[in-house]
Amino acid sequence: MTQSEMEEAVTKVGGVGGMTVNERLYITGLMDEYDNAIKRDKHKAKTILTLLGVDRDSVDEIVT
Repeated sequence: MTQSEMEEAVTKVGGVGGMTVNERLYITGLMDEYDNAIKRDKHKAKTILTLLGVDRDSVDEIVT
């Protein structure tokens, strides 16, 4: 999945601010993409979390 496709998935869903990270991943359809990225491509995993509105400190803590 390209970055623009991920951005589009996030854009289609509004108001994710009050959701947990897992809820954000699920509702945007990025759960599988993230699960694969966390194993193989840490940069992509960080990009997904950032697109979902997760703050930088939390992204760094989640993706080690």
